[in-house]
Amino acid sequence: MTAGASQGHAAGFQLIEQSVSSMGTAYAGAAALAEDATTIYFNPAGMTRLQGSNLSGGLHLVIPRAEFSDRGSTHVLGGVGVTLGDDAGGDAGELKAAPNAFLTHQFNDEIYLGLGLNVPYGLATDYSRTWTGRYYAIRSEILTLNINPSLAYKVNEQFSLGIGVNAMYLDAELTNAIDFGSMDALGLFGLPPGALGLTPGASDGFTKVAGDGWGWGYNLGLLYELPQTRFGVSFRSKIDFDVSGDAKLDAPHPGLAAFFADTSAKSEVTLPWTLSLSMVHQLNPEWALLADYTRTGWGSLEELRFTFGNGFPDGVTTLKWEDSNRFSVGATYTPGSKWTYRAGLAFDESPIPNATYRTPRIPTGDRLWLAFGLGYQFSDNLSLDLGYAHLFIDDPAIDKDITDPENTLRGGLR
Repeated sequence: MTAGASQGHAAGFQLIEQSVSSMGTAYAGAAALAEDATTIYFNPAGMTRLQGSNLSGGLHLVIPRAEFSDRGSTHVLGGVGVTLGDDAGGDAGELKAAPNAFLTHQFNDEIYLGLGLNVPYGLATDYSRTWTGRYYAIRSEILTLNINPSLAYKVNEQFSLGIGVNAMYLDAELTNAIDFGSMDALGLFGLPPGALGLTPGASDGFTKVAGDGWGWGYNLGLLYELPQTRFGVSFRSKIDFDVSGDAKLDAPHPGLAAFFADTSAKSEVTLPWTLSLSMVHQLNPEWALLADYTRTGWGSLEELRFTFGNGFPDGVTTLKWEDSNRFSVGATYTPGSKWTYRAGLAFDESPIPNATYRTPRIPTGDRLWLAFGLGYQFSDNLSLDLGYAHLFIDDPAIDKDITDPENTLRGGLR
């Protein structure tokens, strides 16, 4: 039984928070540690270290904070005195719970079976409907649920292999405002400019795109054990989704209601692969040292594109994310048979290349993790772990150029 809390997300909107015990070491050595059933996620080969049947359940609370500070944002009609307003949107971070459950069973001396249920990706930001960047984002929420049956084979006393299948469900909701006032002023409805009498920057519409879908992938693991040192290699494949749903729009003028009627919406989304290399070294009976390197293939996320059933132009947000790296080191101290103390440090690189491609939906940057944890062994069959990680992030900049055709009607957000 486990519980933990962290102050932010892993790279992008990926949630590495899948093990409370490993949170205490900032997930250093996660692919080699294999101390409980959460190894199904980090390295299925680690199940060969777990005798009999094992159950692990955890609850993580992710507590992000995102506050906007205007640095010269401009409206498309700023030359005639129209502004985006001075509403900073409040704290857009939203507390989310990420539960997980993992079960392993030793079939015989060589074969081990496992099943994992977890939330590997998640995101929620929510700004006020009148904030400066409302034409880029108001509410963003992404939820996933992963079902991960796994198999491990113990080749010999040193070498184990693991494989898993992932069936992942994705559900997403994205909302933002639309500046109908400026569209009217610029004559973009096929009418003379200003024909509808809408006010730029004030006569806003509101759109919500929501959809869901299933995707399939796999994960592989290798574990090599020496008397005092273990090495783990783990790979999780990318997962492709065909997301389908609806686009709903509230227009500020009755004459636009028919033209902007609700319609279907579709998107293709690829969530990234990950490759992890981990090491655990048992320095002595009390102290263990841990290290990990993980690379995540965020380069597959070039853009977010929606196609609409009514023939409207595609809705596009260019992302140009890049593959990212994560480095972590940690230590555990077990002075007796009951208590284990943990600490870890990690650097988590952002996949967002620069301020041009950062959006207020995911306003993240490079993160430095500082983590602590402890565990208590009540008996041979029951233990409790607690963990906490604080993620330090330098203020990430957003610089959306109003001269970019993708941004013109949204404004130059800075």
